[in-house]
Amino acid sequence: MVTPMERVNFTDQRRLARTAALQSLFAADVRSTWSSPNFEWLDEEEELPESSVEFARRLLTGVAKSHSGLDNVITRYAPAWPVSQLSLIDRNILRIALFELIYTPETPRKTAINEAVELAKIFGSDSSARFVNGVLGSAMSGLETGEIAPIESVP
Repeated sequence: MVTPMERVNFTDQRRLARTAALQSLFAADVRSTWSSPNFEWLDEEEELPESSVEFARRLLTGVAKSHSGLDNVITRYAPAWPVSQLSLIDRNILRIALFELIYTPETPRKTAINEAVELAKIFGSDSSARFVNGVLGSAMSGLETGEIAPIESVP
């Protein structure tokens, strides 16, 4: 049985992994280095256990491989906001969350959305959390109606 403390620790470690992936995706986006995203510094992060580093790598690699498809989903559910004009933070938070929603069925959908909103509160602008929540809420509806097909494995 998992104690409440272990659950909090697991959640914290996953959030740290998402934060690490976000920072690496931010750098990849700035440099347009999608074919070889940089995650050397993840190995230097002493506070992250290996399972969290692996989760961060899975997010980083998966988003890098599928970023254009994820951008199409963003365009579909945020048509008033061209992806290229979104802030780098908002764009990459959305990519991570959509990757989790579509490609990682082991992550509960509400968790992926809540974690994205928390990242937006920490790293985004004053309106980022509301924007991210709105786009992901619409995308969640798309998943539920079958407009977006969940995929079982990373592309």
